[in-house]
Amino acid sequence: MKVTNLYTSVACNRTTECADWGPSGLIAYGACNAVAVLDPRYNGNSAKILYTLVEHTKRVNIVRWLDAQYLLSGADDGNAVLWQLDRDSAKDKILLKGHTSGVNAMDGVLCPNGIWLLATAAADNSLKLWHLQADKQVSCFQTVQLDGGFCLTLRLTLLPKTEQVLLAFSTDDETVALWAEQSAASGDANAGQFKCAHKLSGHEDWVRGLDFVYDGDDLLLASGSQDNFIRLWRIAARGTDKPVQKNILDVLNDNDELRVEEKLLQLGGETWYAVSLESVLYGHEGWVYGVHWHKNEKQELRLLSASIDKTVIVWAPTDVGVWLEQVRVGEVGGNSMGFYGGKFAHDGRSIMAHSYQGGFHIWNQSQEQSHLWTSNVIVGGHYSQVRDLAWEHEGTYLMTVSADQTTRLHAPWVQADKPTTTWHELARPQVHGYDMQALALLSRYKFASGAEEKIVRTFQATANFIENFRHISGLANDAAGDALLESLPKGASVPSLGLSNKAVYKVDTATEATTTRKEEYPENYFVPITLQTPPQEETLMQNTLWPELQKLYGHGYEIYALAATADGQLLASTCRASNAEHAQIILWNTSNWKQLQKLPGHQLTVTQLRFSPDGRYLLSVSRDRRWFLYERQQTDEPLDSYVPVANTDNSNGVHTRIIWSCDWSHDGKYFVTSSREGKVVAWTRTKEQESEPSSLNGWQAAAMLELKQESITAVSFAHSFLDQQDGVYVLALGTERGIIKIYQLHKGQWQLRCDLDKNLAHHLTVKRLQFRPGQQQLQLASCGEDHLVRIYDISLT
Repeated sequence: MKVTNLYTSVACNRTTECADWGPSGLIAYGACNAVAVLDPRYNGNSAKILYTLVEHTKRVNIVRWLDAQYLLSGADDGNAVLWQLDRDSAKDKILLKGHTSGVNAMDGVLCPNGIWLLATAAADNSLKLWHLQADKQVSCFQTVQLDGGFCLTLRLTLLPKTEQVLLAFSTDDETVALWAEQSAASGDANAGQFKCAHKLSGHEDWVRGLDFVYDGDDLLLASGSQDNFIRLWRIAARGTDKPVQKNILDVLNDNDELRVEEKLLQLGGETWYAVSLESVLYGHEGWVYGVHWHKNEKQELRLLSASIDKTVIVWAPTDVGVWLEQVRVGEVGGNSMGFYGGKFAHDGRSIMAHSYQGGFHIWNQSQEQSHLWTSNVIVGGHYSQVRDLAWEHEGTYLMTVSADQTTRLHAPWVQADKPTTTWHELARPQVHGYDMQALALLSRYKFASGAEEKIVRTFQATANFIENFRHISGLANDAAGDALLESLPKGASVPSLGLSNKAVYKVDTATEATTTRKEEYPENYFVPITLQTPPQEETLMQNTLWPELQKLYGHGYEIYALAATADGQLLASTCRASNAEHAQIILWNTSNWKQLQKLPGHQLTVTQLRFSPDGRYLLSVSRDRRWFLYERQQTDEPLDSYVPVANTDNSNGVHTRIIWSCDWSHDGKYFVTSSREGKVVAWTRTKEQESEPSSLNGWQAAAMLELKQESITAVSFAHSFLDQQDGVYVLALGTERGIIKIYQLHKGQWQLRCDLDKNLAHHLTVKRLQFRPGQQQLQLASCGEDHLVRIYDISLT
């Protein structure tokens, strides 16, 4: 059995230098505790996360490409990792251990002797310098204690006309420190060590971004600060003889041009350098979080700056050396908080920025019109734990809900002229004020969601979404959409201070929208769009909402689990509970949204609900270590009622810890339960008469699998037999450690067919698994606490 990753979705961590664009054309970024490697040119005009790198045990704060194959990453676990990569996977990794707190700044430079010099800084108020030898041995040769200071960012470069290294770093005293490597020629006993040479002052707040570039024989250092200003510093070599430093009066008496004062320094060797302020750039209205240089083939310089004010600016010098804004791009409207960093592509014809919500934005420069920049298709994702997922009943899309307070819809982008299909986020139907918890699809264009509130909310798609979804996913036959299109609203918007998505039926003209509604709702007003490609982050945030149909009241505490019958006529919901009264399951009639009945049985929170494929049974599992089975009873009412027919108790319960998950086989003959103590049990109805009546009522454990030292948090049956003739079932299970295992069940025996490690699966708890319906080939979707959503192709050969 071969498993390949079809789709990975995850957002960038909310730190300032958490994404970098390498010379190989790949973007690496921190994604929870892992590093994701993204190809923004996959399939020509699409994007795809190729793989994830798992070594850190806490949040990744910074990633930095050293060259086309070496990548540095640092995390809150106090470790830095040097990865050696190729296009498809990681070939090697080297751990840099030594810090006692989170690593938040790092860089590296290749010295002329072929040795890499690396620098790392952490929240333990220290800065460490390392040598990476040719034999891949790493050694720390100097530790700089910052005396209670905190290093925010750092950069390494080679000094002009020497083989020495210059280190620049900013601390919380609003200055930029220049430390130079001491050369052996200077006769210093500490040759090879770094010493403080100078501090650049001028900023009035913390410096969050630094970058070096060569300008001829000089060095330019850009510093971006929380005072909204960018300063450019020039470091120019003046030779080994100390130049005469003129003061301002001498300059005026000599009728010389007035220049900014230069500071003359010997940076670790015999060569003298003049350090001066070249320029001060002001264009941002918020904190500047990132600066990045680019030099093209003509040796022309450009500077990219990214700010929390939602804009990215490209600066370029004029013929007379004045730096001016050349391009400004960014988000318009929306409820985002701006950009945490930005980078040029290696060729300089594209720029990338990552935002407060973890989304990526890429703009490409037009070949014909250099002043024109257009958005690029990108892959985003959740920026907090993903708690539930559900496939549309025919498998046309996947929906997920997360603690980042959003519901997201993932679907394939089908292009007739492309050999492969890529997956993207096509809509964000619900952007909520509470952390999302549970999800149930009622039909192709209708779903129910539960959050950390007492209400179940239901939503229906908009006409604008259906039109774009059909076009992007190549949906030819869509009877469900045809029946709805005429009656559906065009879109949805969120009123100020509101939590409910309101339908928008009539769309004003552009002039009316600008003059009236735009002032009233400047950030949340819906504008219909026709999409040729998957939408950008700003479009997803404000233009793909679905209107809310109904609020369902009845639970006393936060909603925890939802399930719906295959025909969508019944919805079951549960909430957090510490007693039998609140642990009751509520059944809802989705045609009139009325409460049908409450099902008693459990004593504590019901962790998952599943209807059997034919809707005859409702299965529930709970923190009280029991499962209950409710059977539909034929009545004269339009919808039948359910009564409890079987359950486990202290005498016959196999599970001794919390039962986390459950699922039904596609033919309804088996259901499976999984628990914290590592047991997975398949249950079936026997035809034999019980010798003694019990609460199981004819149901019994047909096959039991026990994994020591594991907690099984998610299970899912495939929607077809592995072998039709022999009746071989396929089951996927996910663990608290993030591992996914695929088993086959045949004649009461479990057989392991595939084991996905943390790099392919998850590095934190797997929250939900579900096989994709309506497909000949097995495809499995998973989500977890590590913010990841994944879809796998499973080949049986």
